[in-house]
Amino acid sequence: MTPFSLVTKVFSAVAIVVVAVAAWAQAPLKYDPATETKLKGTVAELKFVPPSGAKTVAYLVIKSGADTIQVFLCPKTFLDQMGTTFKPEDKVEVTGSKVKQDGEDLILAREVDKGDDMLTLRFKDGKPAW
Repeated sequence: MTPFSLVTKVFSAVAIVVVAVAAWAQAPLKYDPATETKLKGTVAELKFVPPSGAKTVAYLVIKSGADTIQVFLCPKTFLDQMGTTFKPEDKVEVTGSKVKQDGEDLILAREVDKGDDMLTLRFKDGKPAW
């Protein structure tokens, strides 16, 4: 085996490991009905990640007492189809699964109740409605 072919094989193996780790780290979060919780609060912000693009997703930042909680809603396109908007100071009640992402608490929303409007994002088993 030549030194060049050995370097090529080692480099290829390292590249495969890096790709596998990156894919594992990006695994989608799973809705777990066992961690379902209700949260009441006020909307601090509606944000879209990334801010533009075909796969933009919508998040709410909710203030509940002294806590600020991130709530994953759905793809922006689904929110647009539903015709629902959120603005700062809207009072909401979120039903969703509490999960961890990058060491931080995150709620995967199943329903968001705005008082006059109920937004259903997932079915009772957690499967997305979009």
